[in-house]
Amino acid sequence: MALLYVGLIIYASLYPFSEWRDPGLMPWAFLSVPLPRYWTGFDVAVNVVGYAPLGGLLALSALRTGRGRHAMWMPAVAALALSLVMEALQTYLPARVASKEDLLLNGMGAWTGAVVTLLMVRLGAIDRWSRVRARWFVEDARGGIVLLATWPLALLFPAAVPFGLGQVLVRAEQALAELMVDTPFLEWLPVREDTLQPLVLGLQMVCVFLGLLIPCLLGFCIIRVRWRRVVLVPMTLAVGVVVTGLSAALSWGPSHAWAWLDLPTQLGMAVALAVALGLVLVPWRASAALALLSLGIYLSLLNQAPESPYFAQTLQNWEQGRFIRFNGLAQWLGWLWPYATLVYLLSQIWQRDAKN
Repeated sequence: MALLYVGLIIYASLYPFSEWRDPGLMPWAFLSVPLPRYWTGFDVAVNVVGYAPLGGLLALSALRTGRGRHAMWMPAVAALALSLVMEALQTYLPARVASKEDLLLNGMGAWTGAVVTLLMVRLGAIDRWSRVRARWFVEDARGGIVLLATWPLALLFPAAVPFGLGQVLVRAEQALAELMVDTPFLEWLPVREDTLQPLVLGLQMVCVFLGLLIPCLLGFCIIRVRWRRVVLVPMTLAVGVVVTGLSAALSWGPSHAWAWLDLPTQLGMAVALAVALGLVLVPWRASAALALLSLGIYLSLLNQAPESPYFAQTLQNWEQGRFIRFNGLAQWLGWLWPYATLVYLLSQIWQRDAKN
């Protein structure tokens, strides 16, 4: 997991991986730049919080491999080394700015994450989580737990429809057309005969309903005791609402955090809550089948709807503004989460059929 998180840091640090140039500076020149006069809490929080999980994972890895005496300082040193390489490479990216302040904050974040993890181990929190996991989830639930944990992160990226993940068709067509410019293959690209029409209010309600029902059904597939599903349903809805509100606040400002909560969205949420609670007793195979059916309808509806100009402006704020650090990762999570869930559910059905 630490290695995977390193990969995420590399992705977030070097995004968008384009327009590399040589500014005529040494890669470590940023170390001698004077301290800036102005700091923002956003930048400080991003650099500290972004490296804290890496420090925690490295500390936990040191403990489990018999290197407990290094668990305090090794994560900070490793994070500083990684951050130094990332900042040096950012010198050659016009969209990024190399900074020694970021370097120090990253090291501080990793050290803080290591300290918090060691305290959690000392207090028995890690072992307690292992016992909770064994009671709540089936043995092969790792993939499902990861998908449920990443669902709120996927919701952070602005969506044209609340809880609408996986809307990739329009952008995929645009990217493919740009890739084929000045090539004879552009003429082979299928041209859409009909213009995409905005979703009517009824279909928007259906998308909201399915967007909340799918993670609940996914949870039903991996939770051992059925009565615990009753706890999962309101937790899923609450997390989805809070994260969507946070995404709206980051995109449009705190005063517009709940502007997306219109009548069709409220009705879709209410129907999702009622239907999910009504399905808590169905077996895992029925839950998986319903989740697959829901994913098919959900993705079909979302990818038949266009992106509005207002939504496109919101995406531009994320892609070019202060959220550029998260844009690539959050965007890919928002695009791929439903398809990863689809693959996971199919693999679980095949594996269990093979065992039987």
